[in-house]
Amino acid sequence: MADEGDGTSADTTDVTRNGTNGTSDDTSDGTAASDAVTITIDAATPVVTSSSGYSLKATISNPTSKKLSAGTLTATTNARFTFFSRTDIQEWAEGTAAIPAMDVLGSVDVPELAPNATKQVTVTADQQALSQIVSWGPKPLALVYMSGDTLVAQAHSFLTRSSDGLNNVSTPAMNLTVVLPIASTAWESDEQAVSTLVDGGTGTSGDGSSENQSGSAANGGTTEGDESNGTSNSDSDDTSDKDKTDDAGTNDGQQSETQSETTQSDGKQQSSTDDAKTSAAAGDTVTLGDDEQLERTRLQLITKHPKLQVVADPTTLDAMAMPPKVNGLMQPAGFDITTYSAYGDASSYQSAGVSTKSWNADAALSDYRSALGDRSASNAIYAWQGDAAWSLTSLTEAKRQGYSTVIADHEFDNSDDSTVHTGKIVVPTEAGDVTVLTEQRELSRLAQGKATSADAAGEASAAGRLARFVAQSAFYQMEQPYTSRNLLVCFGTDADTAMIDALMNAVEQSPWLELTDLDTLSQADAYASGDDALQIVQNDATLSNAQTQQVQQTLASLTASRNGVTQFVSSIVTDDKSAQRSGLKEWTDSLLAVHSRFALHALSGDETTAEHMANSAAGLATQLLGGVAIAPSEAVTVVSETAKMMVTVSNQHPYPVHVKVSSITDSPEIVTSRIAETDVPAHGEAQVTFTIRVATSGKANATISLQDRDGHPFGSAQTTAITSVLRISDMSGFVIIGFAILLGLLGLWRQFHRKKDPDE
Repeated sequence: MADEGDGTSADTTDVTRNGTNGTSDDTSDGTAASDAVTITIDAATPVVTSSSGYSLKATISNPTSKKLSAGTLTATTNARFTFFSRTDIQEWAEGTAAIPAMDVLGSVDVPELAPNATKQVTVTADQQALSQIVSWGPKPLALVYMSGDTLVAQAHSFLTRSSDGLNNVSTPAMNLTVVLPIASTAWESDEQAVSTLVDGGTGTSGDGSSENQSGSAANGGTTEGDESNGTSNSDSDDTSDKDKTDDAGTNDGQQSETQSETTQSDGKQQSSTDDAKTSAAAGDTVTLGDDEQLERTRLQLITKHPKLQVVADPTTLDAMAMPPKVNGLMQPAGFDITTYSAYGDASSYQSAGVSTKSWNADAALSDYRSALGDRSASNAIYAWQGDAAWSLTSLTEAKRQGYSTVIADHEFDNSDDSTVHTGKIVVPTEAGDVTVLTEQRELSRLAQGKATSADAAGEASAAGRLARFVAQSAFYQMEQPYTSRNLLVCFGTDADTAMIDALMNAVEQSPWLELTDLDTLSQADAYASGDDALQIVQNDATLSNAQTQQVQQTLASLTASRNGVTQFVSSIVTDDKSAQRSGLKEWTDSLLAVHSRFALHALSGDETTAEHMANSAAGLATQLLGGVAIAPSEAVTVVSETAKMMVTVSNQHPYPVHVKVSSITDSPEIVTSRIAETDVPAHGEAQVTFTIRVATSGKANATISLQDRDGHPFGSAQTTAITSVLRISDMSGFVIIGFAILLGLLGLWRQFHRKKDPDE
């Protein structure tokens, strides 16, 4: 127990199971084997001070078929050990470092464990035990479970001592910017709102202006972007009324530059095409569903942790009842810009209903203003990374669409062989310089619920990852204590609120860390720029086969539904002047805007959202085209050479439509006229007449279908049975029949009275 050697015991790498606070999580890294006794770190004191004491709660599980006799769980450390390299700290986490842990912090008795039983215990360390630690920083922590005299399981983690109460030289704190993205992956279509719109309701607006969006814009406050520390002081009382928006401002420096490049006049926004209006025009047709409460809970952490930086998808804010103050905006719906560039087919996105005007910086600002109900609101805008890596191509595209600053994951972090550095580089592109704020690899992985490696079994639980996060940040500060650095840590969009709260509490209790805002990071000296930055960025990014297939399927579905909506709007609805005066254009613009909103969310990079939103877009097209239909008709019986067939067309929509009705039979002897045209009034019916011509008695089926003004079919076809029964109805018919009988009799007479030739 005192000397753990190289940690190659059979149980060393299988020392934890997933879970925090006694519950399991979904982290796959470091998952324990199902047939090994495991130790789960459920909770631990993140930062040890002179007065904090130390407590660790762990769960011991016995998944085997053997009973374990009563034993002990002991926590040990090496009080005088200092990690000198990132290799040392990683090897300890993976259980392969030969670091003796001889100093006992505390132990607890573990009762007998039956097969498949678990037991939660708590180990505490008193002040005398902690007094052995005389230097600040991360220390190795070993948890050793003995059943009787047998070593059953071990777990490796970390204990981090602050400099509080120690005779250590104080060094400057290392800057740390922690960002929480708010971008939902649980979007749902509100079928009732869609039906109301299709029926001519006013749930949406076609002009994209925020005044007309009061029904869909959520109540709330705005971001005070000009605060010196760039933080939000959100309070539900301050965000309950849209009128409380006159304190909105802009961040200075880099953020102001971003805003100046993305903010356009209201007149320009109002004159945009429908692709530019998708965010504002969709109203309540897309909702957060059950995720709204989760997003609200996450955002409540802003009040508790004012230095937590929040970068929000403006469409998520628009869907919330009370949007809070945030520190920045990302692209609408979290649109996957990096995948868009890697896929390399802008025309396919355009055909699906999503152009660059749907997700550029102007659209982000417009959606944000719609969410707040304030046409003058402004905020810093960032492009958030999608599923593909940021490449020079995608950075150039982001810059062209108004994004001067992007947030990247750790592919820009080249600190494998050097000390950590400020998470900022400036990349020159054909469209101009782009500031890339890149997250620190190890710290961000831990914050996002991932272990630093599959072998770091102690990081399989949230508490274990938090202990590693605190230890790792302290180690980075100790590497170069007098070098100014600002690291970026990003949570994931699916971050658990308990983990966010615990990590922020730990960071706030870590005196070697100084929390900063995004503006401070943006203004910091870049780690690399110019040619040096170009060496870090790859020219192009590639998608995996699975990613490519997913994008192709989503685009194909969206294109098909977009074609259906466009066909209805352009070639079926009557575009006469009276209809235009009654609001037809606003209605049809809203229909296109709703489809574009569905498509925009479908292309955010989340597979589940893509499926839901693509299905919703297809449902919209089906509902529109299916609203004009042929009424089922009864079979027709024809008793003469010609007859009439009546066909009824119904229109469930609030505006008249003009359609062609096609009829074709499956018999050449029984035919109908080919095409008939009609105008069908709003919420009404119209009849068209087809002429039936028959040449003989018999049966045929007439297939009746709808076509738009251009002759393109739509909707469901109907089949009508036609039965022909010809009857003699005038004197000419009897004369013809009589003459035929006479000719027949004459032929018979000649046959019987004809002279035969001699050779017959």
